[in-house]
Amino acid sequence: MFGLTDWRQTKFYQEVKEETKLETIPRLLKFGLSIKQIAEALELNVAQVRQAIEKQGEEGTGSNS
Repeated sequence: MFGLTDWRQTKFYQEVKEETKLETIPRLLKFGLSIKQIAEALELNVAQVRQAIEKQGEEGTGSNS
C-alpha cells in the first residue's frame, strides 16, 4: 500500500515542497529576517535564497505598458 512515507519520497512531493519554500521567502523578508535566517528557517542554503530573491525581483520588474 502507498503510505505517507512513500508519498514523501516522490519527486512530485519534493518539487512542491521546494517551491513552497521559495514562495515563502518574500514574506519572511517583509518580516525583517535576514537571508541567513531565512535559509536556516527553510533548510536552504544562502545561495538558494539569494537566487530566489533575484528571480522574484526580475519577475516583478516586467513592464505592463
